[in-house]
Amino acid sequence: MRYAVVIEKSSRNYSAYVPDAPGCAATGKTVQETLGLLREALAMHFESMRGQGEPIPDPQTLVDYIDVGVAVSSTPESTAIPPRTFRGKQRGAKVG
Repeated sequence: MRYAVVIEKSSRNYSAYVPDAPGCAATGKTVQETLGLLREALAMHFESMRGQGEPIPDPQTLVDYIDVGVAVSSTPESTAIPPRTFRGKQRGAKVG
């Protein structure tokens, strides 16, 4: 299954979570490390849910972007997260 992931940058690292899997999150020094750790965390989270007889949640979260008429980014280009194309459950969002 394919789940939407929210990635947030803090002053020293990144964190990520899946809105459709409450309580499951990961942090790392890079986006790639954070996503890898989140995949591992989700696998353990879902295995635990199966073991307790709980259903695995279906992906429900929709992802989209909107354009804002003013420049809002203060992130230097060298550290900005590149836009990506999202596939799956979405409403017409193609970024990148």
